[in-house]
Amino acid sequence: MDTKYQSAEELAIALRAGEVSSAELTDDAIARIERDDEMTNAICVPDFDRARAAARDADRARARGAERPLLGVPVTVKESYDVEGLATTWGMPQHRAFMPAEDAVQVRRLKEAGAVVLGKTNVPLGLQDIQTFNDLYGTTANPWDRDRTPGGSSGGSAAALACGFGALSIGSDLAGSLRTPAHFCGVYAHKPTLGLAATRGMALPEELPAELDLAVVGPMARTARDLALLLDVMAGPDPLTHGLAYELKLPPARHDRLGDFRVLVLDEHPLLPTGSAVRAGVHRVAAAITDAGARVEWHSPLLPDLAEAARLYMQLLISGSVARFPMEPHEQHPDDQSLESVRLRALTLSHRDWLKVNNRREAHRHGWRALFAEFDAVVCPVTPTPAFPHDHSPDPMRRRIDIDGTEYPYFDQLVWAGLATMPGLPATAVPAGGSPEGLPVGVQLIGPMFEDRTPLRLAELLEQEIGGFRPPTER
Repeated sequence: MDTKYQSAEELAIALRAGEVSSAELTDDAIARIERDDEMTNAICVPDFDRARAAARDADRARARGAERPLLGVPVTVKESYDVEGLATTWGMPQHRAFMPAEDAVQVRRLKEAGAVVLGKTNVPLGLQDIQTFNDLYGTTANPWDRDRTPGGSSGGSAAALACGFGALSIGSDLAGSLRTPAHFCGVYAHKPTLGLAATRGMALPEELPAELDLAVVGPMARTARDLALLLDVMAGPDPLTHGLAYELKLPPARHDRLGDFRVLVLDEHPLLPTGSAVRAGVHRVAAAITDAGARVEWHSPLLPDLAEAARLYMQLLISGSVARFPMEPHEQHPDDQSLESVRLRALTLSHRDWLKVNNRREAHRHGWRALFAEFDAVVCPVTPTPAFPHDHSPDPMRRRIDIDGTEYPYFDQLVWAGLATMPGLPATAVPAGGSPEGLPVGVQLIGPMFEDRTPLRLAELLEQEIGGFRPPTER
């Protein structure tokens, strides 16, 4: 039985039917990692002995009649999640000896659901890059082209899924860290609504847990249905801060048929061009939705100002990041409204100015609520290009991204990720075909706040229409 690229849902059915054991699935996954991961470097912290023991426990539990949603299914977790007994470093050498005393909330929920954790996946230094490399664990390559990045910061998880190293993974997203790797590697990811899934145990090593601004934790998979399955495991508040009696009930998807959706499609940003390969992916998705009879619009006066949204996002992102990772101030230009200058000024943003930015964020949230009274989802790029070549130049502020032959500031490519992150909206990254060079191209489906099931259902319906994940060997 070839289980390399089977979905978690398919594996769970096979396990229940007795067609395969968790021990067999786990041994097969470990054998693939040991054989194939040398070139990709997706799994940076293997935990194979405990995985085999957990698989045997899962088989014994099933023999006793136990039923759990992920019982016996092999998975991976991002290195930045605490796993008791394994180092958590965030790729930072000074934390190489940090051993958490307990599992992160989401790791515990995975185990309680019966999942078998194979190990941890690689991350960039401090989770602060759109690529995945660090001095502790080295560079993770894109399985489609090893000269290119798998994205970041959940790049190891996306690469692991594309290679068949486990059926599911969990990551996090502050600046597209779930969605960009999914887009670059041809897999699925879901950035939940801000606050939907508890984040304790996904904090910088030796830092006390705190409510995060912008950042979320979320699922990654090779099918849309698996995303929904894993989100059901992950969703819910932290019992330490919200109490055990708190019950979370997400509303159902707004529609079950593709033709019933009302969709706004965006393929251009006022501050950054969209590359031709990504634009083609957006258009493929739009055509499939249109052909199904859905209402599709390309413009709406209800859409919040995209340029202001990008500037607000950069201010919130950079000011929050430098509070944890101090940077040397750069020369600033107060009248320059380019994203590059906005980022430089955000390095020293005062609390008073942050509150002004936060007030504008609330205005944008109000605008999105009005828009989602008329539309069910927004289809748009994740980044303006497919996966780009590795760039390890030491000052990321001076890097450039090539968009159809023209260079732009490296971090400007975050404008699309920030569109959902800044107001805290859910967004599902889905495969949307390939580039002329044979690289994966994805798009994101942004949905209404706390209506995560709506973009997830749209993702599932689109998968039926245009296809989904393809293994890298099928280039």
